[in-house]
Amino acid sequence: MGTKTPVGAQQPGQALVPPRPTRVAAAETPRATMASPILVGATIVAILYFGREIFIPIAIALLLSFVLTPLVSRLRRLRLPRLVAVGVSVLLTLGIVGALATLIGIQAADLVGDIPRYRATIERKIEGLRTSPVGHITDYVANIGRALHTGGQEQAKEPAKEQPQAAPQTPEAASGLDQAKPGSKPVVVEVASTQPGPLEMLGTLLSPVLQPLATVGIVFVVLLFVLMQREDLRDRMIRLAGSSDLHRTTGAIDDAAGRLSRYFVVQLALNTAFGVVIGIGLYVIGVPNPVLWAIFSGLMRFVPYIGAFLSALLPIILAAAVDPGWNMMIAVTILFLILEPLTGQVFEPIVYGQSTGLSPFAVLVSALFWTWLWGPVGLLLSTPLTVCLVVLGRHVEHLEFLDVLFGDRPALTPVQNFYQRILAGDSEEVLGHAELILQQCSLSSYYDEVVLKGLELAARDAARGVLTAQQKGAMRTALGELIADLSERSDAGTGTAGEGAENACSPMPIGPSPETLPEAWTRQGAVLCVSGRGFLDEAAAAILAQILEKRGIGIRTLPFSDASSARIGRFEPGAARMACVVSLALTGEPTHLRRLVGRLQERMPGVPVLLGLWLAQNGQSERVAHAKAGATNAAGQVASLREAIEAVLAAVQADIAAAPGVGTTARTPEPAEA
Repeated sequence: MGTKTPVGAQQPGQALVPPRPTRVAAAETPRATMASPILVGATIVAILYFGREIFIPIAIALLLSFVLTPLVSRLRRLRLPRLVAVGVSVLLTLGIVGALATLIGIQAADLVGDIPRYRATIERKIEGLRTSPVGHITDYVANIGRALHTGGQEQAKEPAKEQPQAAPQTPEAASGLDQAKPGSKPVVVEVASTQPGPLEMLGTLLSPVLQPLATVGIVFVVLLFVLMQREDLRDRMIRLAGSSDLHRTTGAIDDAAGRLSRYFVVQLALNTAFGVVIGIGLYVIGVPNPVLWAIFSGLMRFVPYIGAFLSALLPIILAAAVDPGWNMMIAVTILFLILEPLTGQVFEPIVYGQSTGLSPFAVLVSALFWTWLWGPVGLLLSTPLTVCLVVLGRHVEHLEFLDVLFGDRPALTPVQNFYQRILAGDSEEVLGHAELILQQCSLSSYYDEVVLKGLELAARDAARGVLTAQQKGAMRTALGELIADLSERSDAGTGTAGEGAENACSPMPIGPSPETLPEAWTRQGAVLCVSGRGFLDEAAAAILAQILEKRGIGIRTLPFSDASSARIGRFEPGAARMACVVSLALTGEPTHLRRLVGRLQERMPGVPVLLGLWLAQNGQSERVAHAKAGATNAAGQVASLREAIEAVLAAVQADIAAAPGVGTTARTPEPAEA
C-alpha cells in the first residue's frame, strides 16, 4: 500500500512549482462585460495594418507551410529525422525562390535595355493609326472636345476685356522697387558637393534590396519553426478551438489542415503548369523574355478576377511593340483567350472541385480588403488567406460566422428557404426552389422532408402569435399554387414512374403497382383525407391526397368544416375504405381532433380512422404521446407523411393478401430507409 502524498507536497523527480493563488471574486463585484465585437474587429484590423511588416512574412510562411507539409511527411516516411526533412524542404524552397528571383532580374534587365527600340515601333504604329480611318474619327472626336473646352474659356475671357485697365505704375515706384541698396554687392553662393564615403555608397546600393531580403529571411525563419513545431501548434489550436471534445476537435483540425494542404499544393501545381504553357507559347510566337512572362502569369493566377487580365495585358503590349505588324499581338491574345478559360473552367473543377469554397462576393471583398490592408502582397494572398478563414469557420464552432459570411454554402437550409419564400407569398420563388430540389429528389420525399417541415416552422410561429392574418393568407395561396403546379409531376422512385432512380432525399416506400390494386381502393373516395382546423391543415391533406393519387389510390379531400358537428349529418362517406385526419397544429388540437375522429367513426362504422400529426423530429415523441393521450379512439397515429403513406399501403397490402389466390404474388411494401 502506498502512502498518500499531501496536497502541495513535492513529488520525487518533480520541480517545485508554486501553487496558483486561489481567485475568489467578491460577491458584490460585477462581471466585466465583453468588449464589443466591432471594437475587437477594429483592433484586429489596426494591428494587422500597423504590424504588416511582421504579419506579411508570417502569413506567407504559414501558407508555405501548408504547401511543404506533404513533402515533409513524405521525407519522414523515408525514416529521415524531422530536422533533416524540414531542412531539406526549406532549402529546396529557398533554392527555387532564389532561382526565380535571379531569372526575373535577368529577364527584367534585358527587357529594360530594349525599351528604346520598342518605343520607336510603338510610335510608328500610333502614327499609322492616325492616318487610318480610325485615326480620322479619333481626331474628329478630339477636335470636338477641344472646341467645347476652348469655347468655354473664350466666353469666360470676354467679360474681362470690358473691365477698365488698372492705372499704370509710375516709374518712380517701379524704380523704388527694383533699386537695390547703395553699396550692396551680389552674393555668390557656391554649393560644394562632397564625395560619398564607402559606407554611404554601400548603403545606397543595398537599401533597395535590404527590405525584400529581410522579408525573405523572416519568411524562412518562421517557416522553419512552423514545420518543426507543427504538432505543438496543432495542439494549441485544439486548445483554443475547444478541448472538451478532443476527438471531434482533433479530427476537425487535421481535416482542415489536410484540405488546405491539398488545395494549396494543387493550386500551386496548376498555376505553375499554366505559366509553363504560357512561356512555351510565347517562345514559339517569338515574344521576348518568355521566362519572365511565364513566371508573371503563374503568379497572377493567384489574384482573383484581375489576375488573368494583368497576366495577358503586358505580353500583348510587348508583342505590339516588337512586331511592326499586328500578327504577334493577335497570336498572344488568342493564346491567353484559349488557355485562361480552359484552365479556369475545365481543369480547375477537375482537379479541386467546382470552387474554392468561397462565394463570389467573398472573393471580391477579400481582394479589396487585403489589398487595402497589405497592398499588392495582400492581393496575392487574399484568396488563400480567406480560404483558411472559411475552413476554420467550418470546423471551429466559435468561428462559424466566417463560413456564413464568406463560404459558398447556402446560408439557409432548404426547409428554411422554403418557409422564407412562402412567408413572403412569392409563388414563383417557391416553385423555382422546388424545381431545383426535385432534380435530385422524388416528389413525395420533397413534400415530406422540405415542405412539411417548413410548414411546421409556420405552425410554431402561428402558435407564438407572430403571424398576421395577411401572412397566413399569403401562405395558403402560395401552397395551393405550389401543389397545383406539381400535380402533373411524376413521383420518381415510387414504382409508378422512374423506378430505380437515384434520389438525394430518402426514398418513399414502394407499394403495389396500380395494376395490382384491388378495385375497392381505386374508386374515388377510397381514402378520405380530412384536414384539421389549422390554417395549414388543408394544404397538408391535399399533399397526402396528391401522393396517394399518384400511386393509383382513389382519394377524396374533406375540409374540417364539412366534418363539423353542424354538417357531419349531411356527410356521405361513399366508398371510403380508410380515413386519414391530418393536422399540423401544435397547441389546443388534441381535443378537437378527438371529437373529429369520434364524429367520423360514428358516421363510418367499421372504417379505420388514422390520425396524423405531421411533426418534425425535434420533440416528436413528446407530442405523439400527447396526441395519443388526447385521441385514443383513433385506429392509429402517425407523425409524418411517410408514416401515413406506409399505413395506407399496409392496409392495401392486407386486402391484397386476404384476397384468394393473390396473397403470394402481391408485392409487399419495401421498408423505409432511415
